[in-house]
Amino acid sequence: MKSCRAAGSITAAQAEGNAQLENAVFDKQESRDWRRRWGVVLAGGDGVRLRALTRFICGDDRPKQFCALLGDGTLLDQTRRRAEQAIPPEQTLFAVTRAHQDYYLGDLGEWPSQRIVQPCNKGTAPAIFYSLLHIERMERDGLVAILPSDHSYSPEASFTATLESAFEIAQARPQSVVLLGARPKAPEVEYGWIELGGAARGSHADIFHVSGFHEKPSLRVAERLLGSGALWNTFVMVGHVRAFLELAQEFAPQLLEVFGSEPMLPRLGSEACIADRLYDRIAPMDFSRQILSPGANRLVTLPLGSVEWNDLGDPDRVFATLLTMDARLPPWAVRWRKATRPQGASEQRLTAIA
Repeated sequence: MKSCRAAGSITAAQAEGNAQLENAVFDKQESRDWRRRWGVVLAGGDGVRLRALTRFICGDDRPKQFCALLGDGTLLDQTRRRAEQAIPPEQTLFAVTRAHQDYYLGDLGEWPSQRIVQPCNKGTAPAIFYSLLHIERMERDGLVAILPSDHSYSPEASFTATLESAFEIAQARPQSVVLLGARPKAPEVEYGWIELGGAARGSHADIFHVSGFHEKPSLRVAERLLGSGALWNTFVMVGHVRAFLELAQEFAPQLLEVFGSEPMLPRLGSEACIADRLYDRIAPMDFSRQILSPGANRLVTLPLGSVEWNDLGDPDRVFATLLTMDARLPPWAVRWRKATRPQGASEQRLTAIA
């Protein structure tokens, strides 16, 4: 009987501990304003630069975000799972393009009410601002993270921790947009660069004002930026929904005027389809060049620290990322290298670890 009572006592203690753990998790989420968090995953790009590789892997012209380049799942599915670490899963929207329906339904078929479907790809700014207006109608006090769907981060846990910090900073600085910057390794001319200003006041010691942007600079400028401590622009942003829309009001008022001309009232449980007539009235607009660059005084930047970041913009970057992963290479990797170039040192390494 003593033994049975002890066992029963342990079980009760475990149950109490589990309840306390659940309450602690709930309290943590409440303290972080968990329910105010939203995400916008950008998945409407055409993936032209990587098309030869994705065609080789998949046998069709799907953009890279719908291709399983790195491990299990497509890049879009990996981004969705990454977002769920910091944002309520049902509060992440996915900006996609109608022509890619056959591809995005494979990843997002179960979440129609979270899809924002563009008639065509007109750059990053229209997709971002339409999604933000959609969120504002549901949560005027929302905090929003903008997440590209075709990037890689390692280790993932460190990226999530930095994203958590960005949400905290955005909550404390409701007028600012927080831009995550990666520590550069080389004078890369295909990336955007964030030029740092002075340290920004706040609870986080490593946030900085932004003094300027350089999108795809010349090699000479990139070398100067590297030496000055500038960061690569990851295009991951976090801010109050109103902070983003204030940027739009100042630098893209025409978009707000067009999108505000019709109510955004999709049927319950259905995707939000942007009307063709709205996109017919707008010009292509790049968020980095036409919003972030002139709006630098409204931004602060948070370095990713030791996180390895890659935008997977060309085959060499894909392979460089694969070589850093502690996993068996996909079979297509060696086939691609053998089919496209003579085998050198890096190709021999690929063959050896495949």
